[in-house]
Amino acid sequence: MKKNVLAAILALSAVSLANAFDWPLAETTPDTVASGFGQLRGGTLSSSVIYKEDAVVRSSDDGIVIAVIDDQSEAFGWFESSLGTAAIISHSDGLSTVYGNLNSNSLHETLGETERIKAYGKIATSGNSGWQESSNGLEFKVFDKKNLASVNPKILMPRVVKEPHLEAGSVYLMDKNGNFRNINTEKRIAAGTYFVYKTRQSKVVPYKTIVAVNGETAETIVYDTIKENNGKLGLTGNGHYSTQDIYPDEEKQLLAKVQLTKGQSTLTITLVNIQENSTLIHYKLDIY
Repeated sequence: MKKNVLAAILALSAVSLANAFDWPLAETTPDTVASGFGQLRGGTLSSSVIYKEDAVVRSSDDGIVIAVIDDQSEAFGWFESSLGTAAIISHSDGLSTVYGNLNSNSLHETLGETERIKAYGKIATSGNSGWQESSNGLEFKVFDKKNLASVNPKILMPRVVKEPHLEAGSVYLMDKNGNFRNINTEKRIAAGTYFVYKTRQSKVVPYKTIVAVNGETAETIVYDTIKENNGKLGLTGNGHYSTQDIYPDEEKQLLAKVQLTKGQSTLTITLVNIQENSTLIHYKLDIY
C-alpha cells in the first residue's frame, strides 16, 4: 500500500517509496526528458515532466479513469495550460496522474471515464495535441487532491540511472532594490538582506537548494510540490516564492534568502539532486 503523499515527501529516501509508482513510458532518462518539474516554462513554474519523443503511454499505477479530455480548452480546473488530448487517472491516497499531449486516434479502446485501469495499462501514444511547439512528447503530472498541490513525480517514481550534474555557474546577490551583484567576481558586499541566485540550467533542476552563512543554514528550498498561494503558483522555503521570485529572468534561479552582517562571511551553497548527490560551493565575502 502506498503511503500518504506527505509521508512520501518527508521520507524521500525510504526504499519502499522508490517504487510507489512506475514511470508512464518504458524509458525515462535525462536524455528522454525535455523539461522537468520546477523548470521555467512559458513564463511559469512547470508542474509537468515533458518528454522529447513520441512513445506508448501507460498508467503509472492501478486507478480509475476520471476524465478523458479531447479539446484545446484552457478552462479545465487547476491545470494552467492546454493539455490537448489527455487522460486523468485517480489513484489511492488522493493522488491523480495526468497524461497530456496524447494522439487522439490512439486512445485505447477500453479507455473511458469510470473505467478501472491496471498499473502499466496502455492509455495511448503521445501525439501533438497540446501546446508543445510541435513536440510529440508526453506531458505528465502528478496531483495531490487532498493538499491541492502538484507533486514532483521523482519522489514517487523509480530513480533514473544517473541524474545530470548540477552546476551553480555564476552566483548573484539581489538587494532590496533589485540590483544584482556577481559574487564570483565581487567579494566586497554591503550588509543587508539578499536573495541568492545561480545561473539557471535550462534542462536541469535541483531537487533541493541549501544556503548557509558561516555554517548556519539560512534557508532550504525543496522542489517536492508546487502550490498556489494568492493566485500564484510557487515553491515553499522560509516563505512562499512565486515564479517571478524563483526565476526573475531567463538566466537566474533562486537559491535562498539570506541576511549578511558586517565582517568576514562564508556563503556555502549546496545543490542536491533527487539521488542525494550534492554539489558544494563556498564563497568568502567581506561584508561592510
